[in-house]
Amino acid sequence: KKPARNYLLSFGQLLYHTIKVVFLSFLFRIFSFLDVVTLCRCAQVSRAWNVLALDGSNWQRIDLFDFQRDIEGRVVENISKRCGGFLRKLSLRGCLGVGDNALRTFAQNCRNIEVLNLNGCTKTTDATCTSLSKFCSKLRHLDLASCTSITNMSLKALSEGCPLLEQLNISWCDQVTKDGIQALVRGCGGLKALFLKGCTQLEDEALKYIGAHCPELVTLNLQTCLQITDEGLITICRGCHKLQSLCASGCSNITDAILNALGQNCPRLRILEVARCSQLTDVGFTTLARNCHELEKMDLEECVQITDSTLIQLSIHCPRLQVLSLSHCELITDDGIRHLGNGACAHDQLEVIELDNCPLITDASLEHLKSCHSLERIELYDCQQITRAGIKRLRTHLPNIKVHAYFAPVTPPPSVGGSRQRFCRCCIIL
Repeated sequence: KKPARNYLLSFGQLLYHTIKVVFLSFLFRIFSFLDVVTLCRCAQVSRAWNVLALDGSNWQRIDLFDFQRDIEGRVVENISKRCGGFLRKLSLRGCLGVGDNALRTFAQNCRNIEVLNLNGCTKTTDATCTSLSKFCSKLRHLDLASCTSITNMSLKALSEGCPLLEQLNISWCDQVTKDGIQALVRGCGGLKALFLKGCTQLEDEALKYIGAHCPELVTLNLQTCLQITDEGLITICRGCHKLQSLCASGCSNITDAILNALGQNCPRLRILEVARCSQLTDVGFTTLARNCHELEKMDLEECVQITDSTLIQLSIHCPRLQVLSLSHCELITDDGIRHLGNGACAHDQLEVIELDNCPLITDASLEHLKSCHSLERIELYDCQQITRAGIKRLRTHLPNIKVHAYFAPVTPPPSVGGSRQRFCRCCIIL
């Protein structure tokens, strides 16, 4: 009897430990899906839960944006020590209290980091990129937007130590020049996305380096790079045939030569943003539309020379068009919108159309758009020939559409017997 009793006890203990292990494994698996806040709460339940919740393998992806005002350097250092080599993705976006010293400790401890967001971490300098270069060779995505202390030295360091870099955002790092870009692309030829918005010192020479060394480039943002001209962008088009997204808004020196180069070299183009590029005309957009049939989003705001002819070409050749901004394109008329509303993209693709400050647009345009069943939003600010009745009729066909419009009050008549008062159309007379 005694051996049988011992056997039963051993079996019971084994069963208990098996169930416990299975339960903890199941719990550990659940913890792997939780966010930072929930994990910290779970860690306070019991000692066992604390061990499981704070295990480094549960902290592979961390986003501290919701706590940006409270994050200081020591917090990042403690996280890096806890997570170590498990951490793959970290966002410190907007964490103003985090500087070079904490990020050096982080780089030393988290050498498997692949995605790092330091957007708005204004204490960050070239020293951080030196640390990343030294310890984080697996880095693929790095966001340094608005880190205004970053210079060409950072790009040189990244080129030397982070050869796998695919995406880099240095928007508003206005100390960067063509020398930094040259150093970067020589070591990081696999770049697929490069965001250079507001890098005002960049010239065409910088784009020539990108075009020569980055054949995998898919996304390029050059917004407000005011010195860029046709010469540099044409080099990009000829060297980066996989380009799908180009933002050149505010690059006021570019002409139709860019649209021709895109049409001839970049057939996969999906997104084109050229707001405030007032030299672009129907001729260039015709070439673009006839060659880039995958276009999905176009921002043509303040392309003041385009007419209905551009809309006709888009309606014929661009069946995937989803978002189109024509704000301040003052030559657009109802006829152009009619072609768009009857085009290949109209029935199940077009989602957003912006027509702010298009003075020739009338309620007839809204009638032409009522068959666009996917239309989610339309902008009609300062379209003075659009009426409330026209919008109401549109909504009977598209009840879920968001219509943004403004109707200025009527200017009051001049006062009798006195000097005439002047009021703008937007004034409300009380």
